[in-house]
Amino acid sequence: MSDSSVSLVNSSIFTLKGFPGLEQYYPWISVPFSSIYAMVFLGNCMVLHVIRTEPSLHQPMFYFLAFLALTDLSMGLSTVHTVLGTLWGISQEISLDGCIAQAYFVHGLSCTESGVLLTMAYDRFTAICNPLRYTSILTNHRVLGLLVGILMRSAFSILPVIIRLKWFQYCRPHMLSHSFCLHQDLLRLACSDIRFNSFYALALVIFTLLLDSLLILVSYVFILCTVLAVASQEERLKSLQTCVSHICAVLVFYIPIIGLTMVHRFGKHLSPLVHVLMGNIYILFPPLMNPIIYSVKTQQIRSRLKKWFSLKV
Repeated sequence: MSDSSVSLVNSSIFTLKGFPGLEQYYPWISVPFSSIYAMVFLGNCMVLHVIRTEPSLHQPMFYFLAFLALTDLSMGLSTVHTVLGTLWGISQEISLDGCIAQAYFVHGLSCTESGVLLTMAYDRFTAICNPLRYTSILTNHRVLGLLVGILMRSAFSILPVIIRLKWFQYCRPHMLSHSFCLHQDLLRLACSDIRFNSFYALALVIFTLLLDSLLILVSYVFILCTVLAVASQEERLKSLQTCVSHICAVLVFYIPIIGLTMVHRFGKHLSPLVHVLMGNIYILFPPLMNPIIYSVKTQQIRSRLKKWFSLKV
């Protein structure tokens, strides 16, 4: 091993990878990425502002939506400095502590978003299957309890594997696969015993993301059964239209996760560009699309935005 390789292995500095082979095009690639991040921040801040300033939106469905927007905003904030820092040529290096902190927020926020989507499914299930008891079931106190529970699950469930990353020996060259840090990326570079982290991470995915997705699916089976039992076709369409935004948000969140997982597990032969592209879709696509989906598909937010922009003009 060369002296440079030895020093790279022994240091606590990791090198972030942008788009391998396209380094000369980074100034051009940075333009759409900068635009996407700007849209993520502006879109989610706009949703939060509309919900905060419109009294008619102060109800459980929109409290959950506000929390979803806050989660998406946090995801953007947790990765923007390394993604754009790499593309702008500011820095491609990150310390071990900084990398571990970023991995904690990326994975924790993914778990949070999954939990929020589950509570939104529960909100739609209650509104359609038990409408007369909706206000008594989803009280402000219960909504707050659900959101605190989601935060606690996300904050503490991932800590055991994240803390252990600090004490691993990283004997392989410190080249990360993405322009941000992921738990599985650091495991790939470690030469310590990683079995606990591997098994715990798999169990965590099963009991959070997979379980949440199954519960969302079950809730929509019950919703569909209830809607089909309604005699009027107009009422059926009206009930289903209230679920369209949430279904789109679920697909926008879970499809990139499934894609990234498949690429990491079975795509070893694929170009590194595919891995990088899937990683960026995973962190940017849901925060970008959710404000667009809810602004277009949710009548209350759409009408409020029209009113707001007409006053501005």
